[in-house]
Amino acid sequence: MATPLLSLTWTDHLTGRQGFLVVDRLVRGVASGGLRMRPGCTLEEVTGLARGMTVKEALHYDPASRYVPLGGAKGGIDCDPRDPEAYPLLVRYLRAMRPYIESCWTTGEDLGLTQDLVDRAAAEAGLVSSIQAVYPLLDDEAEARRRLRDAFAVEVGGIGLDELAGGCGVAEAALAALDLAGVPYTGTRVALQGLGTMGGATARFLTRAGLTVVAVADVRGTVANPAGLDVEALLAARDAHGTVDRSALRSGDRELPGDAWLSADADVLVPAAVSYAIDAGNQGRITARWVVEAANMPVRPEAELPLAARGVTVLPDVVVNSGTNAWWWWTLFGDIGADAEKAFAYTRRSMRDLVERMLARARADGTTPRAAAHAIAADRLPVIAERFGWYR
Repeated sequence: MATPLLSLTWTDHLTGRQGFLVVDRLVRGVASGGLRMRPGCTLEEVTGLARGMTVKEALHYDPASRYVPLGGAKGGIDCDPRDPEAYPLLVRYLRAMRPYIESCWTTGEDLGLTQDLVDRAAAEAGLVSSIQAVYPLLDDEAEARRRLRDAFAVEVGGIGLDELAGGCGVAEAALAALDLAGVPYTGTRVALQGLGTMGGATARFLTRAGLTVVAVADVRGTVANPAGLDVEALLAARDAHGTVDRSALRSGDRELPGDAWLSADADVLVPAAVSYAIDAGNQGRITARWVVEAANMPVRPEAELPLAARGVTVLPDVVVNSGTNAWWWWTLFGDIGADAEKAFAYTRRSMRDLVERMLARARADGTTPRAAAHAIAADRLPVIAERFGWYR
């Protein structure tokens, strides 16, 4: 992996906890990447995530679109988001990172943080917005900000459009893979780790497409039902961190250990929570045919080749969950507006095209989908650099 442009570690003067910022590349002087908060977050993790953001941005480059890809970056804070000290720590981190957020790093929600929380903390830290570095690149800043604000106000079935756009992209990636394999949606079984922002929206789109969710894991364990879980009831019963109130379970639902989702009798496995969830030690428990990476870096490299050898296809995060980031910029730059159905249609077209390209490249090159996705991005990065310039 190439050395990132900027890598820093911040130590909070009150708690001693650490936060990190890695800017992998800048395009037109700006980089994009969310901010996560989780216990055990490391600089190595954030570095990998920043590189992944560079790839995601390149994969969505379309010369015909108004959205121009940015560079890749990522932030992280080593703290449990449920800790009483988490919010003031977040404010202090953002205050320390203010020069970068004002000049070159656009950020937003990621694991452990919601956009509302990031926005509130950013305001308290004295920032105009967590994405203000991109404003000078907009043709009409006021109109663009209004468009994004209106889009964030849209809800469908009690879930915000910003959450649903990402889940729509994950679900479409899975559906595209099923279509290419000739597998019907009805009767296809899904197990998910995580029912938060990404996992919850993904579960909704997959069930509405006709698939059956048979297992969902959260911090309290795994909930399973071979006949299918009531996804909408679970979504209504979850808290802000994606933990399901067990009083909402039906008589046929079973509570199992936290890692039971891995070996669930499912065709599609969706890790949608933490990084490094699947490693060399537990990958042998997976019986699913597809692993769809809704989370960032959930499958360790040493687990991917054994999975591939067993015929398990891993659809990589740099493609699968890229719809969230792309939706932000499609909206801000004006490719789409604050209309849910049009946003879903745009996301589906883009994600399906990307998945089909990736899987075709993997077949042609005789490699994994992840390697194929990186190869596609590598082809596009010089074109982006030549047209817009970047700082390595």
